Amino acid sequence: MHFGVAFFPTEYAISPIELATALEERGFESVWLAEHSHIPASRQSPWPGGPDLPQMYYDTLDPFVTLGVMSSVTSTLKLGTGITLVVQRDPIHTAKEVASLDVLSGGRVLFGVGAGWNLEEMSDHGTDPERRFGLMRERVEAMKALWADEIAEYHGDQVDFGPTYQNPKPVQRPHPPIHVGGVAPGGLRRAVAYGNGWIPIGGRTPVDGAILAGLRNEACAEAGRDPSEVEISIYYAPADAAVLDDLAEHGIERVAFNLPSVPRDETLALLDTWAQVIASR
Repeated sequence: MHFGVAFFPTEYAISPIELATALEERGFESVWLAEHSHIPASRQSPWPGGPDLPQMYYDTLDPFVTLGVMSSVTSTLKLGTGITLVVQRDPIHTAKEVASLDVLSGGRVLFGVGAGWNLEEMSDHGTDPERRFGLMRERVEAMKALWADEIAEYHGDQVDFGPTYQNPKPVQRPHPPIHVGGVAPGGLRRAVAYGNGWIPIGGRTPVDGAILAGLRNEACAEAGRDPSEVEISIYYAPADAAVLDDLAEHGIERVAFNLPSVPRDETLALLDTWAQVIASR
């Protein structure tokens, strides 16, 4: 099982350079960066995590710029987006960003995608919230075409473009692994339909190996896919050796601990504690 961290990079948190170096030195496999382009002041959409939206949501840095910085000081750390809000992004530009990061990092991108929860945020980008899941699928499929085909085209209900070239192609072929966020059953079904992995959030989904494995097996059976083709990366798993052992025993591929947006010393202390838990298993 692989170990990573999920993180909102901000000006007041540990610097991305220091964090990337610290993670790689301690043997962590991956870092997953959140994305919010902006937070509308109306705040009408409820945050799924509770009544008060944490400040880091307002302050997070752009994930692709930040991951580019992190890639420059590491050689093995995998670079994840957790998650890219593809319903708020032009797919042609985003495909270019993902491919560029994969090339410059030597093939280390883990592309996490999702539709998001903030309806006002996506509306500001011209996205109809009622159609966001169909839009997400089309944009992912369109990006797959751009990455895989020498001359790519895509014709859907919400995404449409004719034959075109886009280079460079990603190092990982046919494309970096696509990990789809969202709770079961909807998020998992979308992951099985067009992804390589599923990203459930602990607390919204049980952090229980048997339950997670059962959900995956059932969804893959319905879709005719082999469960080994859909990784599970559980966000916000507790740093508890017994829980981690249970997840590993049931074939869960990855956990990402919840790293708060705090300064360097607090961050390094947390990483050291987690590294000790991992080593004790």
